[in-house]
Amino acid sequence: MTDQSPILLAHILNGPDRGICDEATLIHTLREETLGWVHLSGTHAAAEDWIMRHLDYLDPQAAEALLDVDTRPRMSRMGDGMIVILRGMNWNEGEDPEDMVSVRMYIDAHRIVTISRKRVRSIEKLDADIRAGRGPETAGAFLFQLIEYLVGGIGNFQRTLDQEAETLEDAVILEGSESLRRSVVDMRLQVIAALRFLIPQRDVLGDITRADTPFIDANTRREIEEEAIKMTRIVEDMEELRDQTMVLREELSGQLSDRLNKNMFVMSVASVVFLPLGFITGLFGVNVAGMPGTQNSNAFLYLCLACVGIVILQIGGLMWLRWIGRRR
Repeated sequence: MTDQSPILLAHILNGPDRGICDEATLIHTLREETLGWVHLSGTHAAAEDWIMRHLDYLDPQAAEALLDVDTRPRMSRMGDGMIVILRGMNWNEGEDPEDMVSVRMYIDAHRIVTISRKRVRSIEKLDADIRAGRGPETAGAFLFQLIEYLVGGIGNFQRTLDQEAETLEDAVILEGSESLRRSVVDMRLQVIAALRFLIPQRDVLGDITRADTPFIDANTRREIEEEAIKMTRIVEDMEELRDQTMVLREELSGQLSDRLNKNMFVMSVASVVFLPLGFITGLFGVNVAGMPGTQNSNAFLYLCLACVGIVILQIGGLMWLRWIGRRR
């Protein structure tokens, strides 16, 4: 399509003219009983005008939902069709996967309109399937295929996080370095950001399986139910991962706290040992009416021996008090 058109993809999905089509053919197909699919760019300046001019036969609420910028996963019945808003992982270069991309869709037995503001890998896979001649030929099959690709991408993301969490857990147990704190926090934020959309998406897939829609046959409904079950498991695993990151954070904080307490204990023992020595050497160094011991050539030796004796007594006392050595 041209740069002046918001159309990114246009296909006729069944019938003798199945395949890629031009804009004029697509507009005609969307009004007929032959199943057509158009995918629009939500950021294109002409997207709203194109929908209002060429899809004016749709419910106004459907057009509004397609053009909505801030969307969360949901499903709404509209006559014989439905509005479905789903989220997929953001695999675009330079962006975070958990910043999930939105796919807004109006679908009924004869037309499918999808729109997104960013590239969606699942849409591109569907396009490749159709070009290869193995794409869906019914609206229900299209919906299932899109859901399958979206859930598959989410599952890959969840498994990657699981592997990273296992590696991070080993590092926390074996190393416990303070630098791991940032990694634990980043992973927790990833999980929380993804769950913000995954939890409502799980509910949406359940709603779709229960919806009485004429374009979803019994076999396709069972296939969508399987994807809904997968989505439920993914959400449960992500919630467990969220809890795991909290445990890792507490474990790391505990290790760092123990290390700090140990260092403080060593400093406290050192202070106990050297404080009396500092007092004695300071006392003998006071030059008031002459320094003590200056008339005796062995005075310094005696002072050193006295300090050693005091240290031995202190260490013995600390061991008796179980401050050092074998501690209960």
